[in-house]
Amino acid sequence: MLTDPVESRLPPMDARRYDLLVIGGGINGAGIARDAAGRGLSVLLVEKDDLAAHTSSASTKLIHGGLRYLEHYEFRLVAEALAEREVLMRVAPHLIEPLLFVLPHEPHLRPAWMIRTGLFLYDRLGGRMSLPKSSAVRLLPAGYGAGLKARFARGFVYADARVDDARLVVANALDARARGADIRVRTQLVGARRVHDGWRATLQDAAGDTVDVEARALVNAAGPWVRDVLGELADVPIDAGVRHVKGSHIVVPRVHDAAHAYILQNADNRIVFVIPYQDRYSLIGTTDVPVEQYAKPAISEQETQYLLSLANVYLDQPLYERDVVWSYSGVRPLYDDGSSNPSAVTRDYVLRTEPKSPTPNRAPVLSVFGGKITTYRRLAESALADLQSYFPAMGRAWTHAAPLPGGDLPGTREAWLAELERRYPALPHALLRDVAHRHGSRAIDVLGDARRIEDLGEDFGANLTEREIRYFERDEWASGADDILWRRTKCGLPMTQGERERVEAFVGR
Repeated sequence: MLTDPVESRLPPMDARRYDLLVIGGGINGAGIARDAAGRGLSVLLVEKDDLAAHTSSASTKLIHGGLRYLEHYEFRLVAEALAEREVLMRVAPHLIEPLLFVLPHEPHLRPAWMIRTGLFLYDRLGGRMSLPKSSAVRLLPAGYGAGLKARFARGFVYADARVDDARLVVANALDARARGADIRVRTQLVGARRVHDGWRATLQDAAGDTVDVEARALVNAAGPWVRDVLGELADVPIDAGVRHVKGSHIVVPRVHDAAHAYILQNADNRIVFVIPYQDRYSLIGTTDVPVEQYAKPAISEQETQYLLSLANVYLDQPLYERDVVWSYSGVRPLYDDGSSNPSAVTRDYVLRTEPKSPTPNRAPVLSVFGGKITTYRRLAESALADLQSYFPAMGRAWTHAAPLPGGDLPGTREAWLAELERRYPALPHALLRDVAHRHGSRAIDVLGDARRIEDLGEDFGANLTEREIRYFERDEWASGADDILWRRTKCGLPMTQGERERVEAFVGR
């Protein structure tokens, strides 16, 4: 992976004093930076790697309430997540789309009455919903039973949504920057101490150069590294625990041609999703494995076999390890609530502010524990509510109604694609579709005045062109092949090794 910094040097510390220094460029850090900048605060966000380089690009790619959380009585979390699903589908329609989930019924695992009760609550906890309500269905081979073994005759269907998780992070960072925030990737915190009525933080860029900046408050949204960051802060107690739980996914050739996903029950009371992914594939996950090492998570042989074994209980055509074309793992920094079962540890977020209210000579630090991508926007609102007493002049909550960059589509996704085809009649349908889904209304900024495919420069395969790569580098902080192939896009998945190497060589130039 290429790691040459792009615009990594920070201004001298006396050039500007920030209101907030946000540490961490995942979904929570980017969401907080965006919200704060839109309320009039001056914000600096630093990320030691790339945006969404870790947990935020390793999710199951869902915006959902979390049906299984009802079994753990997390009604508030489910209700908030379902309500947020509605908000996010409105503000980012290019990145988030509805998806039906089919749950084949296994009577010995959960009785039908329990499933119906859970789905009844799921349909109603979030308030007024735009998605269809759940129902019992027959699992016919040409319909909701596509790809399943014939013994599965009945089941249930409900609606949720899927998301391009890494691009959701980038969209938040883009809007934060548009509202005045300073976004610095490959820049890490190496120490901080309280001075006067604020913090003096030492930051280091990818070249090893350091600089000091001042901020009135720190936001520690470092994900798995949240306690590590607290260790870099002088005179801050570390009194909250983190449960590092690894979740792994595998990608296989598509298991059915239907548009719906499956939610599969296992005898250990866990569930696994099988989701149509990138047209040609199915995404299967996730696992829950407690880990101590979280810097470079990777799927284990046991996790691979766990996912394949469960899928093969349900699927008509068995899957083997040789069918796995890609896998990825992420570590969830869950708040340690004392649960002995990693699957039962709360996915709800916990915010800890020290001190809790303005105190002379004690500038605040707010740390984020846990959370899920679906509720990142509400988490950001809660974080700023906790900091309200330190910034009484900041504006009101606003992100519930403001489209994310690219989200102001003039109609539906389909209508926008049709408009792009009208404007660019000589460009391939598949290329326009992919660019539209990645950039939404900003597809025009990527395609520009192109009239022929040749106008987009070199074609690297998988509908990725030179012009879009240059856009990622210029406007979206990308500086390495991995940034482009696996986070700004997922073009690395269908590409050949040779095509991926061409992208790496091009970016290196």
